[in-house]
Amino acid sequence: MGKIAFIFPGQGAQYVGMAKEISESCQASGKIIDDASDALGFDMRKMLFESDDETLKITENTQPAILTASIACAQPLIEAGIKPDYTAGLSLGEYSAHVLSGSLDFKDAVKLVRKRGKYMQEAVPAGKGSTAAILGLSREDVLEVCQKASAKGVVEAANFNCPGQIVIAGEAEAVNEAMRLATEKGAKRAILLNVSAPFHCSLLKPAGEKLAQELEGVNVNKMTIPVVTNVTGKLISSENEIKELLVKQVSSSVLWEDCVRTLIDLGVDTFVEIGPGKVLSGFIKKVEKTARALNVEDNASLEETLKALKS
Repeated sequence: MGKIAFIFPGQGAQYVGMAKEISESCQASGKIIDDASDALGFDMRKMLFESDDETLKITENTQPAILTASIACAQPLIEAGIKPDYTAGLSLGEYSAHVLSGSLDFKDAVKLVRKRGKYMQEAVPAGKGSTAAILGLSREDVLEVCQKASAKGVVEAANFNCPGQIVIAGEAEAVNEAMRLATEKGAKRAILLNVSAPFHCSLLKPAGEKLAQELEGVNVNKMTIPVVTNVTGKLISSENEIKELLVKQVSSSVLWEDCVRTLIDLGVDTFVEIGPGKVLSGFIKKVEKTARALNVEDNASLEETLKALKS
């Protein structure tokens, strides 16, 4: 029997109504949403279930909303006695992984990610930065393209999602130049993304510095489940590294493909994506076709996943 990893989505996966069914049928899930409301001082239930796409798209709303929905969706699995061997999350999702691991208290995490969202949004003036997906080029080719385009300004690889899908971010002119060069180099597509700021590049360093100040007042506990981090794509070896990694993560490339390969090397053959959407499941399959990718975001997917894990 192979090992199990619980994985958590990042920003962009949100939708109105996420975690609604599960929170209504599982008391522990409902409590998570109440805890988020208590911690943040506003009605998280209303934001998750009754707001609109525009409200949820505001980064300082998106981040606590996805974290809350993800941890709420994890509760029925925990109640069923299913404990993963490892956990990880994409960007924001790494905070969900830390909550699951026990290293961060949920109320601390939900307050942190609201501030994280605010600081990330404020780091780059609107219109100055942009983000694009480059499809069909190797990691080396994308890094070379970014290096050449950096003559026009900051442009860096932001997310290594899976083979053939890499996101770049930086100053708008430099990103446009990198897209042009990528197309010349044979990229299948180079697409500008509708993202509110150029996340995971050096332009976000000021946001990381502000986050570091917030983290000073947060307790980090012992990890009960090992966490794989985006910054290195490897297991976190000590709780002492967690704060520094979370600060670096804001302006560093998200090495998601590396995280998945590390988990596979550790013997994981079943990945359970918990929270809104199935984007990560798609990435998993592109990294390793034979891996089993399950998800939990509503009652139907929960039932299917429980059945699969118990078979």
